[in-house]
Amino acid sequence: MDQAVEKLRAAQHKAEALFADVIARGLIKPGRLESEVSDEIFALAKDRFGVRRHWHKRIVRTGANTLLTYDEDSNDLRIGADDTVFLDFGPVFDAWEADFGRTYALGSDPRKQQLVRDLEEAFRLGREHYERTPELTAGELYDFVVALAPPRGWEFGATSAGHPVGHFPHERPTGYGKPLSICHGNDLSLREPDKKGGVRHWILEIHFVDRVGRFGGFYEELLTC
Repeated sequence: MDQAVEKLRAAQHKAEALFADVIARGLIKPGRLESEVSDEIFALAKDRFGVRRHWHKRIVRTGANTLLTYDEDSNDLRIGADDTVFLDFGPVFDAWEADFGRTYALGSDPRKQQLVRDLEEAFRLGREHYERTPELTAGELYDFVVALAPPRGWEFGATSAGHPVGHFPHERPTGYGKPLSICHGNDLSLREPDKKGGVRHWILEIHFVDRVGRFGGFYEELLTC
């Protein structure tokens, strides 16, 4: 196993432990502002793992805000008793990036509970498609995961389904467009080496939404190691 794989997996395992601690401590509960939860998770990451840096903005979204994409700004909502809530954090552990997202359904609404299961299943199917398709491009993977949404009663909520991750700061291209994004029409092979000739590792993001019901969910983690 090369160092990057070992370090990225270790970072993800710490992110998983952080999210498990968030649930165990009951930080996500009705009546709390998104910003309050975000600040407490930031403090928990610092106290438990020594995390002082997050490589992207910290996201806690609930209610109608779960329809929004990463780049969209949102008002600071209070969590409702029957809401879905998703977390998207990018902590840096020992100079290696994690990018981890999960959705929680607080009430007993069966459709919202199903969303949580469908997000996990879609990620699994996307990973399996990547593993059995050696020449898979970023655009082809995006189209594959987008197509998983309608049969399950959802719409895919974002124009991107992932990006590279690595040693902080990870590879970022310059110029027009998003050549390092899992997005429609991108013919970049997901197994193409990075600009230094090393293995490029990817995050896969699944964002399903119900625009009529005004809720959605998000799931992400390492795709390639």
